[in-house]
Amino acid sequence: MAYYIGVDIGGTNLKAGVVDDSGAILGEASVPTGADRPQDVVLQDILRAVRMSVEAAKIDPHEITAAGVGSPGVIDSVNGIVTYNNNLGWKNFAIGPKMSETLGVPVVLENDADAAALGEVVAGCAKGAKSAMIITLGTGVGSGFVIDEKIFRGCEFGHMVIAYGGRKCTCGRHGCFEAYCSATGLINMTKEAITEHPNSTLSEIAKREGVVSGHTVFAAADEQDPIAINIINEYTGYLACGLANLINGLQPEVIGVGGGIGKQGERLLVPLREKVIAEVYEGIKPKCAKIVSCTLGYKAGLIGAAMAAR
Repeated sequence: MAYYIGVDIGGTNLKAGVVDDSGAILGEASVPTGADRPQDVVLQDILRAVRMSVEAAKIDPHEITAAGVGSPGVIDSVNGIVTYNNNLGWKNFAIGPKMSETLGVPVVLENDADAAALGEVVAGCAKGAKSAMIITLGTGVGSGFVIDEKIFRGCEFGHMVIAYGGRKCTCGRHGCFEAYCSATGLINMTKEAITEHPNSTLSEIAKREGVVSGHTVFAAADEQDPIAINIINEYTGYLACGLANLINGLQPEVIGVGGGIGKQGERLLVPLREKVIAEVYEGIKPKCAKIVSCTLGYKAGLIGAAMAAR
């Protein structure tokens, strides 16, 4: 049995785990990322989390074959460097070589969305699929494409345009998939509707919850609020447009939908599937991708990072 280290770096916490050949996590640990500190200090906490995870797995550190890291930002996977991450303030952070020097094993560095996609293919919603696209609907729209359990790098589909001249995206373009289909995009749509309809059930629920979240509009739809139902209909229409583009171009076997909005499960996916099948190219309909909910949560990135090093 071979053992691998997987590290998933988030904005708030970083997690490390020992993973076996099957993708099972044998032990894990989490520490605050503290990304505002010097990079070498952050590196020491990554290594500390690794040591803690090995202790939790109750194995000899010398049994570790390799390690993988999933990090947000622009990644130079060949050299193991996070070349730039504006949210964490990192620039030319050589995580791979420095970890490898300390641990004495090869270290692979991947984009966090790519690592999560691989995790879902190895042990989650797309297990056994020859090709899978994983879409994460969170603060942004993350995307990862995996073929034969290998990451196809560079799939930044959150910034493909689905509405020319549409809403401005944080990337500077207008009409991006992310601007409409991220949790942020849905929240913005909800806030606009609340402003236009201050006496609606949607507005009342937002006041009751004290914050507008990605869940707010679904809670209002559960109470048959027509404003909320219209927002969900519009949102799933944009999401279907983006997914149909991906299906037409890449023809994956499976599309896994995760992130905060993905937690809505079938209440999101039932209308989404109907709209996607209406949008895809006619010749592809018989083999249209199976659209499912992601199942691993945060563990997808940890498992995927480890499996990237396999």
